[in-house]
Amino acid sequence: MNEVEVERQIDQMVRFIKQEAEEKANEIAVSAEEEFNIEKLQLLESEKTKIRKEYERREAQVEVKKKIEYSKQLNDSRIKVLQAREDAVQAIVKEAHNKLSTLTADKKAYRSLLTDLTVQALSKLKEDSATLKVREADLALLKEVAEPARSKYQQVFGKEAPSVAVDTKEFLPPAPKGSGDEEMMGSSGGVVATSASGKIVCSNTLDDRLRIAYSQNLSAVRAMLFGVTARA
Repeated sequence: MNEVEVERQIDQMVRFIKQEAEEKANEIAVSAEEEFNIEKLQLLESEKTKIRKEYERREAQVEVKKKIEYSKQLNDSRIKVLQAREDAVQAIVKEAHNKLSTLTADKKAYRSLLTDLTVQALSKLKEDSATLKVREADLALLKEVAEPARSKYQQVFGKEAPSVAVDTKEFLPPAPKGSGDEEMMGSSGGVVATSASGKIVCSNTLDDRLRIAYSQNLSAVRAMLFGVTARA
């Protein structure tokens, strides 16, 4: 081989090696680009997933807060409705309590009522003897009805009436005065019967009768005011 052919072969080898190197470099670049894109997509999907989960978490928190707030508002509304109903019932109770004084204003009617209350108290007491207590303002009237009450007891129950004594030292509170809570502290009338031992007491005052009527008729009163579905 002469020098020209040798030089030519060397040039061919150099071009081949260079071409191989360029192709390999292109393959590496393409592969690197693909790996980069894949990694980028994976990172992107990973961040999307994180963002989606964070959004779902916050959305769930918002829903929980909305439910809690709704429940609170609903409960507050129910409490207000119940309070308004209770206020309405108590207004009726107060009005009824205020009208108790009219029962004692008519002396003839109150005499009959006090007699019946005394008979009932003696029957509930179930003792051979009893001490009767009333308001100081009703003392004279009680003395008048004590024996008639014993007679009516015998007529109604067909047996000997308990012996009775009228308490002339201790009295029930006087008639209510003023308004509001002070008004409820007085006694509207009626009688309290106590056994001889003092251990058994039957309070048959007008105020106690009103409380009993209130307790027994509360459901019916609520139904009349708010409908049959109204509840406590």
